[in-house]
Amino acid sequence: MPDPIYFHAATAAQLLLLLLIPLEILLASASRIRAEYDARDTLANVAVSIGSIFFWGTLSWIFFTGVLVAYEHRLTDVPFTWWSFCVAFVLEDLRYYWWHRISHRSRWFWASHVVHHSSQHFNLSTNLRQSWTSQFSGLMVLNVPLAWIGFSPGIVGLAFSLNLLYQFWIHTEAVDRMPRWFEWLLNTPSHHRVHHASNPRYLDANYAGVFMIWDRMFGTFVPEQAEEAARYGIVKNLGTFNPIRIALHEYVGIARDLLRPNLTCTQRLGYLFGPPGWRHEGAQGTTQALRAAERERRLRSQGAALAAEAPRTRDLAATSA
Repeated sequence: MPDPIYFHAATAAQLLLLLLIPLEILLASASRIRAEYDARDTLANVAVSIGSIFFWGTLSWIFFTGVLVAYEHRLTDVPFTWWSFCVAFVLEDLRYYWWHRISHRSRWFWASHVVHHSSQHFNLSTNLRQSWTSQFSGLMVLNVPLAWIGFSPGIVGLAFSLNLLYQFWIHTEAVDRMPRWFEWLLNTPSHHRVHHASNPRYLDANYAGVFMIWDRMFGTFVPEQAEEAARYGIVKNLGTFNPIRIALHEYVGIARDLLRPNLTCTQRLGYLFGPPGWRHEGAQGTTQALRAAERERRLRSQGAALAAEAPRTRDLAATSA
């Protein structure tokens, strides 16, 4: 079991990182770095964060109960050493990848996670906009395997905390690119800007928390393109800074869809667990459909450009002749 000092250090580090938010605001106002802040958006982030902290504190027993029960039935005992913690940290990041990917691909889980993506700005304060409902979405079950293998609840909790702590600094536009080896191995602001973008090309990509190897292995890595700046937010932006609406809007949408008349049981399940944007009339709002529509738009645009260029090319050829 790791000494409590590790948890105190992690908490202190988190509090120190929060000081980077006013520093980013100050440097951006002096035009020293790139960062866009909106006072209403930032205050909404803080308000949502306060709610998240309250509900996490109130419902954290769900997380710890699952981990403790799994540890009581563990397969073996894994001691707390530097190497065992490294293994736990890597496995925790793999767990985070799949938690994150599922949270984007099924509407029930997306209803909790969409809170974090709902800001149309991308700065360090965006990291504060966290879910109020993650404890009972059901994905806490993914924290069980590490404890069941034999890693102590302390190690599991510390790996979980440090994984989230790492992700604070990648919510910024102030950093363009890190060194190439760093960009290949680890999550960076560039990779995370893609993840927070609503451009069809960038949707549902770069799920990793720390190690980008998971996205490269599982085919979900998309690099940031210089010719296409990220448009932050969600496909249908909220247009509100009300923290309650930010935290719960997707659940309201799910309830509205489930209460539609004349739906089959399969269609109701589709609205609950299908991919975000799914509709029983057609899947025009899903990531795949949006990407297909974007590709078609690009092809039409290229075709129109070629058609417009053709007369000019013929005129030049005739002049040369």
